[in-house]
Amino acid sequence: MKTTLTLAAMGILFGLTSVASYADSILKSEDIFQLEYAASTQISPDGKKVVYERNSYDIMKDTPKRALWLYNVQSEEHYPLFSDQYTYSQPRWSPDGSKIAFTSNRSGSRQLHVYWVKQDKLAVLTQLPKAVNNITWSPDGQQIAFTMNVPQGKSKFAKSVKLPSKPKGAQWSEPVKVIDKARYQADGKGFIEPAFRHVFVIPANGGTPKQVTQGDFQHYGPLAWAPDNQNLVFSSDHHPEWEYRTTESDLYKVNLKDMMLTQLTDYPGREYNPTYSNKGDKLAFISRGNAPVPYVNGKLNLLSIKTNKRTTLTQDLDRSIADYQWSGKGDFVIQYDNHGKRVLAKVSSRGKIKSLLDDVSGTTLGRPYVSGNFTMANNGAIAFTQGHSHSPADVGYFYKGKKATLTQLNQDLLATKTLGQVHELNYKSEFDGEHIQGWYITPPNFDKAKQYPLMVEIHGGPHLAYGPHFSAELQRYAAEGYVVVYVNYRGSTSYGERFALLLDGKYSSKEDFADHNSAVDTLIKKGFIDEQNLFIAGGSAGGIATAYAIGLTDRFNAAAITKPVINWISKVLTADSYIGQIRNQFPGLPWENFAHYWQRSPLSLVGNVTTPSLIMTGELDRRTPMSESEQFYQALKLRKVDTVLIRVPDAPHGIAGRPSRMISKIEHTLAWFEMYKKPKAN
Repeated sequence: MKTTLTLAAMGILFGLTSVASYADSILKSEDIFQLEYAASTQISPDGKKVVYERNSYDIMKDTPKRALWLYNVQSEEHYPLFSDQYTYSQPRWSPDGSKIAFTSNRSGSRQLHVYWVKQDKLAVLTQLPKAVNNITWSPDGQQIAFTMNVPQGKSKFAKSVKLPSKPKGAQWSEPVKVIDKARYQADGKGFIEPAFRHVFVIPANGGTPKQVTQGDFQHYGPLAWAPDNQNLVFSSDHHPEWEYRTTESDLYKVNLKDMMLTQLTDYPGREYNPTYSNKGDKLAFISRGNAPVPYVNGKLNLLSIKTNKRTTLTQDLDRSIADYQWSGKGDFVIQYDNHGKRVLAKVSSRGKIKSLLDDVSGTTLGRPYVSGNFTMANNGAIAFTQGHSHSPADVGYFYKGKKATLTQLNQDLLATKTLGQVHELNYKSEFDGEHIQGWYITPPNFDKAKQYPLMVEIHGGPHLAYGPHFSAELQRYAAEGYVVVYVNYRGSTSYGERFALLLDGKYSSKEDFADHNSAVDTLIKKGFIDEQNLFIAGGSAGGIATAYAIGLTDRFNAAAITKPVINWISKVLTADSYIGQIRNQFPGLPWENFAHYWQRSPLSLVGNVTTPSLIMTGELDRRTPMSESEQFYQALKLRKVDTVLIRVPDAPHGIAGRPSRMISKIEHTLAWFEMYKKPKAN
């Protein structure tokens, strides 16, 4: 009897994986539209329910979707509160757990809403011209405080200009825009309307919002109500030159009865994120010093209202406190980043620290940045965004030492996919022996006996951190057969102040390049890297490092440089971050320290570059303006180096903010690298 075997059957017979089944099992770019993640997890005061933002993508509109879902911990019910064509964010429980305040554009613009949980009733509380932020319930649940920008109006000079009236029916050009503020632009917003952020209070059952702060100053949240329901604390800088003081702010209290303003702190640096104790006798807050350096740890402090004595609770912890909550017994739960992970720990009033968990993660889909949040109930139960290397954030729950994952938002997709495995990498930099931690992703169905092309992917900041977290972008590269290595090079956060400041005045440099170059050498020694196919990529600060690296070496086949700084002199005089960046990152003004700025600029090394380079930047980027990329593109073209400039229409610095843009970034990078991949030697 004659037997005919299909290709698939032959694959099974000979222990092979068919091309079709492998293609179906790897993560494809179109799968990115199906990914979801939890964010802003908010646990109810009694610890029995969790409301959270469920983030997903609309494939037809190419936009993020943000709904509010609720998980009942006791009944294990999981259902949407609001999930439709509108956007919902900032959910906040009332103190008694009967209501949830949030913002939504249901009424046409982003307004404050309140939802009565038991009654299943919804009310829109505001009809305001600007967006509402920092929603904060009063302790008695009768009032809600928030911040909102209030336009300044025309400046004195603009009012003094006398222009002729336009004849009826005449078609004149748009009026000119008069700019006279030190802070006049912002990435993602463009040229900003002069405005001041103020604090408002509105009755929780509806009414007219009342502005409770005054003056031409910025007033920042988070906000803190005093237990008496009559005093609000916030952060602000009331110095006449506040626009130029990016590292200064103090805590102020406003009394809602007489609107009297009282300054509570006056320390060097910034004090922010205040919270009262239950009795109102103490005020906790985070502080940062004002040293002219690019990185300073945030410290948790406790201020006695009666004696005005400050105690720093995390003085001996060489990590930056990102958030905290009172535990109810005078202790705190704190959040900070440690060795590429976001962790929660308890700290006593005497500064004793006890670790709780280290898998707060998963609220950035594109690249594996440290991310996530937590909130705590009155009984000590904690809800948090729980993620890991193979999944974005779900809702995590921690109570009395036990941890549970309440949701499985991506199980339907990722259970059918074979992802690249994430491995930790530890080595010493060839520059000075500094210990560097990183990770590398091996392709699906990895075989250590084979050799694979290597891609170095460099994070932004540089004072940020990658970690063993889910990354759609890096998983796509691995799916196409690349080993992807990413490291927390010197300057990265989560390793303490000393490590973060190793790049103070040295970005970019041969030092951080050595950290990445050493990662390449370390992986080559493992035996599964094809030395003839090495590639390098990075975005923002990673784009700077990539452009700088190819000015120092020609070992990479090709480079993908995303939203870089190419010339620090032009960058700081055209970008939105110039005020703080010049003070904290450089020894002085560019025209007084030309040689220093030029030494740090990749453009100073462009005469050495032979590496084919893809350059990609958003056309509306004001953090690393398009003019930076154009300088490098034109310089490389003049040198006849293979290069292509990709302009992303209508995109700010975060070019991957829409799913199609993330996909475009990935696929253009893959296609560029493929052009310069060398065939394997026989």
